[in-house]
Amino acid sequence: MTLTHDMTGDGPVAVLLHSTVCDRRMWDPQWRKLPAAGLRLVRCDFRGYGETPASDAPYSDADDVLRLLDALGVEQAALVGSSYGGRTALDIALRAPHRVTALALLCPGLPDQDESPELAAFDARETELFEADELEKAAELNARAWLGPEADTATTEAVRAMQLHAFRVQSAAAEEHDGAADFDVPSLAGLRTPALILSGAHDFPDFRACAIRTAELLPGAHHRELPWAGHLPSLERPAEITALLADFLTP
Repeated sequence: MTLTHDMTGDGPVAVLLHSTVCDRRMWDPQWRKLPAAGLRLVRCDFRGYGETPASDAPYSDADDVLRLLDALGVEQAALVGSSYGGRTALDIALRAPHRVTALALLCPGLPDQDESPELAAFDARETELFEADELEKAAELNARAWLGPEADTATTEAVRAMQLHAFRVQSAAAEEHDGAADFDVPSLAGLRTPALILSGAHDFPDFRACAIRTAELLPGAHHRELPWAGHLPSLERPAEITALLADFLTP
């Protein structure tokens, strides 16, 4: 399967990997601005999100992205990942470090992170609503939980709509498959890739801890916690995050 994707701009390639609360549309603000900084952008929908169908067999999101880059003739790229997209970016960098020029990770997750009571309570409520086929309520729960206090009504509605679409696609699938793959977290210390890691002060403690751990492990990492941000800072203050990414990704 080739992931549904878009390309725009000219110059060094940056691949935008979305959170599982959203799909590739979460990068709309950056999509309009980053090409002016001299970047060629690629964004894609993981399986079961946006316009990419759910999978009918086991798969790996990291392998899907690498195959997409092969199909596009892209040998090297910077990876920009939000939440699960950040975890997938790390997985790609471990599988093919020679292909990754930089990592920009926004509130990334790690496969071995213990779950906090706050996140466990959220997961339990989401599962309850999903299993009751209350998909609209589950999507609303996600939009409220993952956005920080500065998110406006339009942003909240956009996240709700993306999550609801994903829930509908995934609930209609004949069999559920998870594209996430575990990786050896301590092996991140062997990467020499420059990395910018952002976390949000209003995020779940799990992801704040993941950002700190990732920055400690990656030798070339710089971590910055954003005091105003929740879990999706690129949507909460898009202009500020776009400027940070442009500064990090361009010479």
